[in-house]
Amino acid sequence: MGPVIESALSASTDPAMPILSQLTFYPIKSCAGISLSSATLTGAGLMHEHVYDREWMLVDDDNNFLTQREHPRMALITPRLRSETLELRAPGMLRLDLTLDLPDPDTASRRTVKLWQHTLDAYDGDSVTRQWFSQFLGVSCQLVRFHPEAHHPVNPARTGGKDIGTLFSDGYPLLLIGQASLDDLNRRLAAQGRAALPMDRFRPNLVIAGAEAHDEDHAAHLAIGNAEIRPVKPCPRCPIPSIDQQTGMPGPDPLDVLRTYRAGVGGIGGIGFGMNCIVTRGEGETLRIGQEVALELAFQG
Repeated sequence: MGPVIESALSASTDPAMPILSQLTFYPIKSCAGISLSSATLTGAGLMHEHVYDREWMLVDDDNNFLTQREHPRMALITPRLRSETLELRAPGMLRLDLTLDLPDPDTASRRTVKLWQHTLDAYDGDSVTRQWFSQFLGVSCQLVRFHPEAHHPVNPARTGGKDIGTLFSDGYPLLLIGQASLDDLNRRLAAQGRAALPMDRFRPNLVIAGAEAHDEDHAAHLAIGNAEIRPVKPCPRCPIPSIDQQTGMPGPDPLDVLRTYRAGVGGIGGIGFGMNCIVTRGEGETLRIGQEVALELAFQG
Protein backbone atom coordinates (compact mmCIF):
# COMPACT_ATOMS: atom_id res chain seq x y z
CA MET A 1 0.00 0.00 0.00
CA GLY A 2 1.27 3.46 -0.83
CA PRO A 3 1.59 6.38 1.59
CA VAL A 4 -1.59 7.55 3.27
CA ILE A 5 -2.43 11.20 2.83
CA GLU A 6 -4.35 12.78 5.69
CA SER A 7 -5.96 16.17 5.17
CA ALA A 8 -7.43 18.41 7.81
CA LEU A 9 -8.86 21.90 7.38
CA SER A 10 -7.62 24.15 10.12
CA ALA A 11 -11.12 25.62 10.31
CA SER A 12 -12.51 22.28 11.49
CA THR A 13 -10.13 21.98 14.44
CA ASP A 14 -9.57 25.57 15.49
CA PRO A 15 -12.35 28.19 15.55
CA ALA A 16 -9.76 30.95 15.12
CA MET A 17 -8.81 30.56 11.48
CA PRO A 18 -5.57 31.98 10.12
CA ILE A 19 -5.91 35.31 8.38
CA LEU A 20 -4.13 37.10 5.58
CA SER A 21 -2.08 39.65 7.53
CA GLN A 22 0.19 41.24 4.89
CA LEU A 23 0.06 41.83 1.15
CA THR A 24 3.13 43.21 -0.60
CA PHE A 25 4.05 43.56 -4.23
CA TYR A 26 7.29 44.67 -5.79
CA PRO A 27 6.88 46.60 -9.06
CA ILE A 28 10.64 46.56 -9.65
CA LYS A 29 12.52 43.35 -8.98
CA SER A 30 14.74 43.61 -5.87
CA CYS A 31 13.71 47.19 -5.05
CA ALA A 32 11.45 48.17 -2.16
CA GLY A 33 7.92 46.79 -2.05
CA ILE A 34 4.54 48.44 -1.64
CA SER A 35 2.31 47.29 1.23
CA LEU A 36 -1.30 46.90 0.14
CA SER A 37 -4.67 46.51 1.84
CA SER A 38 -5.98 44.64 -1.21
CA ALA A 39 -4.62 43.24 -4.47
CA THR A 40 -5.84 41.36 -7.51
CA LEU A 41 -4.71 37.76 -7.78
CA THR A 42 -3.49 36.67 -11.23
CA GLY A 43 -1.81 33.53 -12.43
CA ALA A 44 1.41 35.51 -12.83
CA GLY A 45 1.32 36.98 -9.31
CA LEU A 46 -0.22 39.96 -7.55
CA MET A 47 -1.51 42.94 -9.51
CA HIS A 48 -2.57 46.36 -8.25
CA GLU A 49 -3.92 49.21 -10.35
CA HIS A 50 -3.00 47.21 -13.48
CA VAL A 51 0.64 47.00 -12.37
CA TYR A 52 2.11 43.52 -11.86
CA ASP A 53 4.54 42.21 -9.32
CA ARG A 54 8.08 42.35 -10.74
CA GLU A 55 6.91 44.03 -13.96
CA TRP A 56 10.20 45.96 -14.16
CA MET A 57 13.79 44.80 -13.67
CA LEU A 58 17.27 46.30 -13.75
CA VAL A 59 19.88 44.87 -16.10
CA ASP A 60 23.57 45.59 -16.66
CA ASP A 61 25.26 46.34 -19.98
CA ASP A 62 25.38 42.62 -20.74
CA ASN A 63 21.61 42.39 -20.16
CA ASN A 64 22.01 40.30 -17.00
CA PHE A 65 19.53 41.00 -14.20
CA LEU A 66 20.59 42.91 -11.08
CA THR A 67 19.46 42.21 -7.50
CA GLN A 68 20.29 43.16 -3.95
CA ARG A 69 22.64 40.19 -3.82
CA GLU A 70 25.29 42.33 -5.50
CA HIS A 71 23.70 45.78 -5.12
CA PRO A 72 22.10 46.09 -1.68
CA ARG A 73 21.32 49.79 -2.23
CA MET A 74 18.48 48.64 -4.49
CA ALA A 75 16.49 48.23 -1.26
CA LEU A 76 16.45 52.03 -0.94
CA ILE A 77 14.71 52.59 -4.30
CA THR A 78 11.14 53.17 -3.16
CA PRO A 79 8.21 52.97 -5.60
CA ARG A 80 4.82 54.60 -5.16
CA LEU A 81 1.85 54.23 -7.47
CA ARG A 82 0.22 57.40 -8.73
CA SER A 83 -2.77 57.66 -11.05
CA GLU A 84 -0.68 57.61 -14.23
CA THR A 85 2.88 57.02 -13.08
CA LEU A 86 5.11 54.89 -10.91
CA GLU A 87 6.96 57.39 -8.74
CA LEU A 88 10.49 56.41 -7.68
CA ARG A 89 12.51 57.96 -4.90
CA ALA A 90 15.96 57.21 -3.54
CA PRO A 91 18.25 59.03 -1.08
CA GLY A 92 20.05 61.97 -2.67
CA MET A 93 18.13 61.64 -5.96
CA LEU A 94 15.44 63.74 -7.59
CA ARG A 95 12.13 61.97 -8.07
CA LEU A 96 11.76 59.83 -11.19
CA ASP A 97 8.31 59.21 -12.71
CA LEU A 98 7.70 56.25 -14.99
CA THR A 99 4.59 56.24 -17.15
CA LEU A 100 2.26 53.32 -16.52
CA ASP A 101 1.03 53.25 -20.11
CA LEU A 102 2.60 50.47 -22.12
CA PRO A 103 4.92 51.65 -24.89
CA ASP A 104 3.79 51.59 -28.50
CA PRO A 105 4.87 48.10 -29.67
CA ASP A 106 5.54 49.39 -33.18
CA THR A 107 8.03 52.05 -32.13
CA ALA A 108 9.31 51.12 -28.66
CA SER A 109 12.87 49.92 -28.24
CA ARG A 110 13.21 46.29 -27.15
CA ARG A 111 16.01 44.16 -25.84
CA THR A 112 16.54 40.55 -24.84
CA VAL A 113 17.42 40.18 -21.16
CA LYS A 114 18.73 37.31 -19.07
CA LEU A 115 17.06 36.05 -15.89
CA TRP A 116 18.76 32.92 -14.57
CA GLN A 117 18.51 30.37 -17.42
CA HIS A 118 15.82 32.29 -19.29
CA THR A 119 16.12 34.91 -22.02
CA LEU A 120 13.11 37.22 -22.21
CA ASP A 121 11.91 40.08 -24.38
CA ALA A 122 11.56 43.41 -22.60
CA TYR A 123 10.83 47.04 -23.37
CA ASP A 124 13.94 49.18 -22.99
CA GLY A 125 14.06 52.24 -20.77
CA ASP A 126 15.07 55.70 -21.91
CA SER A 127 18.31 57.63 -21.34
CA VAL A 128 16.95 59.58 -18.34
CA THR A 129 16.00 56.34 -16.60
CA ARG A 130 19.40 54.82 -17.36
CA GLN A 131 21.20 57.83 -15.90
CA TRP A 132 19.04 57.89 -12.75
CA PHE A 133 19.59 54.23 -11.83
CA SER A 134 23.24 54.20 -12.89
CA GLN A 135 24.01 57.25 -10.78
CA PHE A 136 22.31 55.90 -7.68
CA LEU A 137 23.76 52.40 -7.84
CA GLY A 138 27.17 53.41 -9.14
CA VAL A 139 27.04 50.88 -11.97
CA SER A 140 25.95 51.23 -15.58
CA CYS A 141 22.47 49.74 -15.80
CA GLN A 142 19.05 50.17 -17.34
CA LEU A 143 15.47 49.56 -16.26
CA VAL A 144 13.46 47.27 -18.53
CA ARG A 145 9.78 46.34 -18.54
CA PHE A 146 8.36 42.88 -19.14
CA HIS A 147 7.07 42.56 -22.69
CA PRO A 148 3.48 41.27 -23.07
CA GLU A 149 4.66 38.73 -25.65
CA ALA A 150 7.36 37.31 -23.38
CA HIS A 151 6.80 34.05 -21.51
CA HIS A 152 8.69 33.23 -18.32
CA PRO A 153 7.62 29.68 -17.47
CA VAL A 154 7.42 28.21 -13.99
CA ASN A 155 9.19 24.85 -13.66
CA PRO A 156 6.54 22.38 -14.95
CA ALA A 157 7.87 19.71 -12.60
CA ARG A 158 6.42 21.82 -9.77
CA THR A 159 3.09 22.63 -11.45
CA GLY A 160 1.89 19.16 -12.40
CA GLY A 161 2.86 19.84 -16.00
CA LYS A 162 0.72 22.98 -16.29
CA ASP A 163 2.13 25.84 -18.35
CA ILE A 164 2.21 28.69 -15.84
CA GLY A 165 4.07 31.93 -16.42
CA THR A 166 5.32 34.71 -14.20
CA LEU A 167 7.07 38.02 -14.87
CA PHE A 168 10.52 38.93 -13.53
CA SER A 169 10.25 36.97 -10.29
CA ASP A 170 13.01 34.43 -9.71
CA GLY A 171 10.72 31.62 -10.72
CA TYR A 172 7.25 31.54 -9.12
CA PRO A 173 4.24 33.89 -9.03
CA LEU A 174 3.89 34.17 -5.23
CA LEU A 175 5.97 33.83 -2.08
CA LEU A 176 4.12 32.92 1.13
CA ILE A 177 5.43 33.04 4.70
CA GLY A 178 3.62 32.40 7.98
CA GLN A 179 4.07 35.01 10.71
CA ALA A 180 4.65 32.18 13.18
CA SER A 181 7.60 30.99 11.09
CA LEU A 182 9.31 34.36 11.49
CA ASP A 183 8.40 34.43 15.19
CA ASP A 184 10.06 31.03 15.57
CA LEU A 185 13.23 32.29 13.89
CA ASN A 186 13.25 35.38 16.08
CA ARG A 187 12.99 33.25 19.23
CA ARG A 188 16.04 31.34 18.09
CA LEU A 189 17.90 34.58 17.37
CA ALA A 190 16.93 35.94 20.80
CA ALA A 191 18.30 32.80 22.46
CA GLN A 192 21.68 33.80 21.02
CA GLY A 193 21.33 37.39 22.15
CA ARG A 194 20.58 38.64 18.67
CA ALA A 195 17.99 41.17 17.52
CA ALA A 196 14.69 40.18 15.97
CA LEU A 197 14.27 40.62 12.20
CA PRO A 198 11.26 42.12 10.42
CA MET A 199 9.34 40.25 7.77
CA ASP A 200 10.58 42.53 4.99
CA ARG A 201 13.99 40.83 5.12
CA PHE A 202 12.34 37.84 3.39
CA ARG A 203 10.27 39.84 0.85
CA PRO A 204 7.07 37.74 0.76
CA ASN A 205 3.96 38.63 -1.21
CA LEU A 206 1.59 36.99 1.28
CA VAL A 207 1.86 36.64 5.05
CA ILE A 208 -0.59 34.61 7.11
CA ALA A 209 -1.07 34.99 10.86
CA GLY A 210 -2.65 32.47 13.18
CA ALA A 211 -1.14 29.26 11.78
CA GLU A 212 1.61 27.20 13.38
CA ALA A 213 5.25 27.79 12.50
CA HIS A 214 6.04 26.41 9.03
CA ASP A 215 2.52 25.14 8.40
CA GLU A 216 3.03 26.59 4.93
CA ASP A 217 5.64 23.87 4.31
CA HIS A 218 2.98 21.20 4.64
CA ALA A 219 -0.02 22.91 3.03
CA ALA A 220 -1.81 21.07 0.25
CA HIS A 221 -3.48 24.37 -0.57
CA LEU A 222 -4.80 27.58 0.95
CA ALA A 223 -8.29 28.88 0.23
CA ILE A 224 -8.76 32.64 0.54
CA GLY A 225 -12.28 33.63 -0.39
CA ASN A 226 -12.92 32.10 -3.82
CA ALA A 227 -9.23 31.81 -4.58
CA GLU A 228 -6.99 28.81 -4.06
CA ILE A 229 -3.20 28.95 -3.80
CA ARG A 230 -0.93 25.92 -3.79
CA PRO A 231 2.56 25.93 -2.27
CA VAL A 232 4.86 23.98 -4.58
CA LYS A 233 8.46 24.55 -3.47
CA PRO A 234 10.34 25.86 -0.43
CA CYS A 235 12.10 29.14 -1.20
CA PRO A 236 15.89 28.62 -1.08
CA ARG A 237 17.29 31.64 0.67
CA CYS A 238 20.10 33.70 -0.82
CA PRO A 239 22.06 36.45 0.99
CA ILE A 240 19.24 39.02 0.61
CA PRO A 241 17.78 38.31 4.12
CA SER A 242 21.08 39.66 5.47
CA ILE A 243 20.33 43.12 4.02
CA ASP A 244 18.52 45.69 6.15
CA GLN A 245 15.72 46.84 3.86
CA GLN A 246 15.55 50.24 5.58
CA THR A 247 19.24 51.13 5.27
CA GLY A 248 20.44 49.05 2.31
CA MET A 249 23.30 47.80 4.47
CA PRO A 250 24.23 44.15 5.10
CA GLY A 251 23.77 42.66 8.56
CA PRO A 252 22.89 40.92 10.69
CA ASP A 253 22.69 37.69 8.69
CA PRO A 254 20.17 35.04 9.89
CA LEU A 255 21.35 32.28 7.54
CA ASP A 256 23.67 30.67 10.08
CA VAL A 257 20.74 30.12 12.46
CA LEU A 258 18.38 29.07 9.67
CA ARG A 259 20.95 26.53 8.54
CA THR A 260 20.67 24.68 11.86
CA TYR A 261 17.04 23.70 11.28
CA ARG A 262 15.99 24.65 7.74
CA ALA A 263 18.72 23.17 5.53
CA GLY A 264 17.37 20.81 2.91
CA VAL A 265 13.68 21.22 3.82
CA GLY A 266 11.38 19.87 1.15
CA GLY A 267 14.30 18.22 -0.60
CA ILE A 268 15.84 21.46 -1.86
CA GLY A 269 19.59 21.91 -1.95
CA GLY A 270 19.67 24.98 0.26
CA ILE A 271 18.10 26.71 3.25
CA GLY A 272 14.32 26.96 2.87
CA PHE A 273 12.21 29.68 4.44
CA GLY A 274 8.77 30.42 3.00
CA MET A 275 7.01 28.68 0.14
CA ASN A 276 6.81 29.49 -3.55
CA CYS A 277 3.20 29.17 -4.72
CA ILE A 278 1.04 28.97 -7.80
CA VAL A 279 -2.61 29.94 -8.27
CA THR A 280 -4.93 27.00 -8.87
CA ARG A 281 -8.29 28.82 -8.69
CA GLY A 282 -9.65 32.32 -8.58
CA GLU A 283 -7.60 34.37 -11.04
CA GLY A 284 -9.03 37.88 -10.95
CA GLU A 285 -10.20 37.57 -7.34
CA THR A 286 -9.41 40.36 -4.89
CA LEU A 287 -7.38 39.45 -1.83
CA ARG A 288 -7.83 41.64 1.25
CA ILE A 289 -5.97 42.00 4.52
CA GLY A 290 -7.93 40.29 7.28
CA GLN A 291 -9.49 37.60 5.08
CA GLU A 292 -9.71 34.17 6.64
CA VAL A 293 -7.40 31.53 5.21
CA ALA A 294 -8.49 27.90 5.11
CA LEU A 295 -5.19 26.08 5.34
CA GLU A 296 -5.37 22.41 4.38
CA LEU A 297 -2.45 20.37 5.60
CA ALA A 298 -1.33 17.20 3.84
CA PHE A 299 0.65 14.79 5.98
CA GLN A 300 2.36 11.69 4.72
CA GLY A 301 2.28 8.76 7.11
